[in-house]
Amino acid sequence: MTFKTYTVMPISRKVLVRNNLQSTHSLPGTYSLGNESLENIPMGTGKTGANSSGFFVTKKAVRRVLGIDPGLASTGYGIVDFYNNRYRMVSYGVISTESQQPHGERLLQIYSKLIAVIQEFKPTESAMETLYFAKNVSSAMSVAEARGVATLCLAQNCIPLGEYTPNIIKQAVTGTASAGKSTVQEYVRLLLGLEVIPKPDHAADALAAAITHIHSTPLQKKLQKQETLG
Repeated sequence: MTFKTYTVMPISRKVLVRNNLQSTHSLPGTYSLGNESLENIPMGTGKTGANSSGFFVTKKAVRRVLGIDPGLASTGYGIVDFYNNRYRMVSYGVISTESQQPHGERLLQIYSKLIAVIQEFKPTESAMETLYFAKNVSSAMSVAEARGVATLCLAQNCIPLGEYTPNIIKQAVTGTASAGKSTVQEYVRLLLGLEVIPKPDHAADALAAAITHIHSTPLQKKLQKQETLG
């Protein structure tokens, strides 16, 4: 059993403008508002104070979203903060199990390690891709089991879960539902201000789910309506 964590913070400030979405990536632990730095803002609360210019500003609550890409062999996770229209990558990684391990033990490892991630980073929201039936039935069943374990972890910790179809995730991250996997991963890198694309793929997919959840509620309703009509 291996439990890999990659905590990679942006080392430069970048701005990405796409479809009227602006993302400014600050240094670790700091959220910027104009020329002011708002540090250590409690999640789930809002505070108001005066900046150095005498103007009152509102410190909005930080949203911390845990994205999960479930799988029996490898479950990816990614944690993203969102404050004042800015993204900040907090951490990402994978929970790996070995094929020779007893089946129940593999599921237990996913459970225990995901609980550890939740307890360490304390996300307030979560996101996963909806389950779809692949041609490989056995593979789909193992994903479903891992997904059930992840859902249980979230429910036990009272973390609301958003579920999104692959097309909704592609649309939310890249602006088009026809984007390929590599394109989605590159946009994840850009949106989070990272120097390289997050690896392994399961971790990048988890980050994409988190990004989707942050700004997809209106988009989700629109695309689901289109899929229904289509």
